[in-house]
Amino acid sequence: MPATDLELLIQAAHASGNIATRFWTDGHKTWDKPGDAGPVTEADLAVDAMLHDTLRAARPNYGWLSEETEDNTKRLTQDTIFIIDPIDGTRAFAAGERTWAHSLAVAHRGQITAAVVYLPLRDKIYTAATGQGAQANGAPIQPSPRTALDGAQILASKPTFQPQHWIPPMPKLNRNFRTSIAYRMCLVAEGRFDAMFTFRNTWEWDIAAGALIAAEAGATVTDRHGTPITFNSPDAHAKGTLCAPAPIHAQTLAALTTETSTQP
Repeated sequence: MPATDLELLIQAAHASGNIATRFWTDGHKTWDKPGDAGPVTEADLAVDAMLHDTLRAARPNYGWLSEETEDNTKRLTQDTIFIIDPIDGTRAFAAGERTWAHSLAVAHRGQITAAVVYLPLRDKIYTAATGQGAQANGAPIQPSPRTALDGAQILASKPTFQPQHWIPPMPKLNRNFRTSIAYRMCLVAEGRFDAMFTFRNTWEWDIAAGALIAAEAGATVTDRHGTPITFNSPDAHAKGTLCAPAPIHAQTLAALTTETSTQP
């Protein structure tokens, strides 16, 4: 059995990649979840089942929160839980694109303590554990040294740039996009982009692993209002996510209106 939670997550992420890649190569069924909750594929469910069996067998006292498993309030009574997105970027996966990820994290009393984001078709694995820094393929990473929000390279969806979110005049920002939220946070962690924003309420499984990786790299990660995110909440949501180096994070908060986030 792996000695640490991080080692366990790394092994599980590679096993997830093996399963998902076979479906991506050989074909898979895709259908829409009820309530306009987005697509799900055979690969999502197969990876989820494997992770549930493998991780819970290794850590039977840990609770479980996953996008593809029906939620159980028992997790709220457990100090330590797994927070899992079997495939983050399912739309990209279903479309035959290469940029999707497995996002695996452990939370202890509301704080993420170990995290892995793995992109098997990009041959990229991001890892972090509390107090140990963050790595990409084993090499230390750090966020952009940029200090100015104006002109920054931002990872965000189009609605993020709607004027109601911003105090006029809106900063001059360059928008970029990746379908996997976890990957967006990792790209900020390694300094390839300056910040990642989402103002809608955000599922914990989308951001748990990326939050620790970005924070351990040296970025600031909060909800949309600047409040630290506590994980394993009853509704499994954060009120949006801001992920950026400290100067850009502070300037972003100062530039935002106080409008209320909407449901995902």
